[in-house]
Amino acid sequence: MAKRLIPTLNRVLVEKILPPSKTVSGILLPEKSSQLNSGKVIAVGPGARDRAGNLIPVSVKEGDNVLLPEFGGTQVKLGEKEFLLYRDEDIMATLHD
Repeated sequence: MAKRLIPTLNRVLVEKILPPSKTVSGILLPEKSSQLNSGKVIAVGPGARDRAGNLIPVSVKEGDNVLLPEFGGTQVKLGEKEFLLYRDEDIMATLHD
């Protein structure tokens, strides 16, 4: 059964990018190697409203790679996959190649 989660307000659904456990040549990497805590944006909410009722759009879009805080987010499990739900202001930066 396929499910589609659409965040409300200024929430962002992120799938964490797991660092590889070994290199292409087969060298095993330590678990605590210096990798960025990053993820890929899967879905975004429409945005929040200010006191005057104006819509404040979310600053990221689906498909963006983002830098995540070390702690925080709400874990969501859909099928076999695990995702994290963050507020827009909790996302630290977008990552570009």
